[in-house]
Amino acid sequence: MSALTATSGFSAARQRRRRAKEPLPWGHPFVYFIALVVIALMLAPVLYIIIGGFRSNSQITVDPAGWPDPWNVQNYLAVLTGPQFWQQVLNSVIAATGTTAGVVALGLMASYVIARYTFRGRGALYALFAAGLMFPITVAITPLYIVIRDLGLMNSLAGIILPQIAFALPTTIIILVPFLRAIPDEIQEAAFIDGCSRLGFFWRMVLPLSGPGVITVGILAFIGSWNSYLLPLFILNNEATFTLPLGVQAFSSQYSVDTAKVLAFTSLSMLPALVFFSLFERRIVGGLTGAVKG
Repeated sequence: MSALTATSGFSAARQRRRRAKEPLPWGHPFVYFIALVVIALMLAPVLYIIIGGFRSNSQITVDPAGWPDPWNVQNYLAVLTGPQFWQQVLNSVIAATGTTAGVVALGLMASYVIARYTFRGRGALYALFAAGLMFPITVAITPLYIVIRDLGLMNSLAGIILPQIAFALPTTIIILVPFLRAIPDEIQEAAFIDGCSRLGFFWRMVLPLSGPGVITVGILAFIGSWNSYLLPLFILNNEATFTLPLGVQAFSSQYSVDTAKVLAFTSLSMLPALVFFSLFERRIVGGLTGAVKG
């Protein structure tokens, strides 16, 4: 009887492995049609802006939905050779890099304390950070403007980096705390037995094991800072400190009659974020769904 049970169990396991190797069946064609329609609706505005930059103003006026005939690269060359675009790119890179570094450093340290230490009020502290998700920067923009003004950080990149770090910390901590809690206690105990201090355990073990989560929050912070518009709009009044979102608005106002050049500037401004997000999309998904294994 036991041999029969073992044989049946082996057969069932072999059938499960065979089914796992089989390709997934195709779904209903209507589902794919809806998916293609949604993808087309999302990509159509982006493609229109990019292709519109290769057209002339007369072509856009005569046939707004037509193809460039002939293709004109002068709009893109004019933007790339101008000083405004590259200065705003540099400002955006500085703001996004500073925000990402601050978010990752502070968020990882705060998450480590909440996840690995036992102290009174730990749950309340975690709930306080979680409650920060309910207060977007739009709600606090007026008092935030007053604080930044009183600190003397107006018209400076530091005036947007510090608030962006503060408002990105709740999301960072919510993502990182589960990663750090999933580190087995046996690893920590073995490290302490080998003479590793708490700080050494943090640098040697916590950082490598929480890599997927750190990469995820870093990417989200970078993209959020790169696309930020409302906060720089209130803080930055000098064109020399404009980031790319503000630069698009200023360029659109300055060249309002040159639609083709505005489309070229807009497409060049959004391409870095699109490329960056496309390259690290799997990292984001893996960081949000993955877990640390001991």
